[in-house]
Amino acid sequence: MIITHISDPTDPRLDDFRDLKHSDNRPDLPGGKGLVIAEGPLIVERLLASRYPVRTLVGFPAKLDKFLSQPHIADLAAGIDTYSLDRETLAQVAGYDMHRGLLAAANRAPELGLSEVIKTATTVVVLEGVGDHENIGSIFRNAAGLGVDAILFGNGCADPLYRRSVRVSMGHVLRLPHASFEGKHTNWHYGLDQLKESGFQLVSLTPHEDAVPLDQALYDGNGVPYEKIALLVGAEGPGLTERTMRRTDIRARIPMSAGTDSLNVATAAAIALYERQRGRMPHGE
Repeated sequence: MIITHISDPTDPRLDDFRDLKHSDNRPDLPGGKGLVIAEGPLIVERLLASRYPVRTLVGFPAKLDKFLSQPHIADLAAGIDTYSLDRETLAQVAGYDMHRGLLAAANRAPELGLSEVIKTATTVVVLEGVGDHENIGSIFRNAAGLGVDAILFGNGCADPLYRRSVRVSMGHVLRLPHASFEGKHTNWHYGLDQLKESGFQLVSLTPHEDAVPLDQALYDGNGVPYEKIALLVGAEGPGLTERTMRRTDIRARIPMSAGTDSLNVATAAAIALYERQRGRMPHGE
């Protein structure tokens, strides 16, 4: 494939990677959101293999040569505009030192619908008010390793395709199906009713002492794991709103040491998902 070297940081062919710390603000793009940016070989490979149409691939010469020397990656990257540039040039374009030395930019794909992502799902995570990009990325990374079929977004959540979320998720946000309740209904809570109608047991995670211990909340009266589970988590600090928790079937808490008021939202979700996985293994092993 043809790789063009660029030494001028003002070259418009590099505009996809300009000022990456503010790359989520692109009023020139549909919806005003930025492109999907992948950093580093592993995440770039996952972007190339995803449903998001890749526009541009850039990197240090040695990084590009090593990356594209792999036949399956060369096939994925065929036809994509590819540019090599030195470290100083990339730093001037991006606005900071990009030591990973390999980036790709892609257009956003049409959002998936709620019905589409839950059609065959048995375990989903629902987020409300999670506005931290790193927490969202961590939730996706944990979810990918713990058997989650989809991530669903309620009100007040940050963009899961923002650069930092993609990076922290190790690219799993590009692979794990996700959908938003917003835009489907005036009140996003009606989407929770749709989950119930599809057979999901809705479980709110909360540190409140009156909630049922987690290792009881995920099982029916006979100790059998529910066939379909939707785990709901809220923002750092306030957690899930009372209005949201009233729409769920049960409130669950993770037992914690005295004097500890809560866990990080991504950590809490991971613990709950591990319990979900453990309960579904043969003999609970």
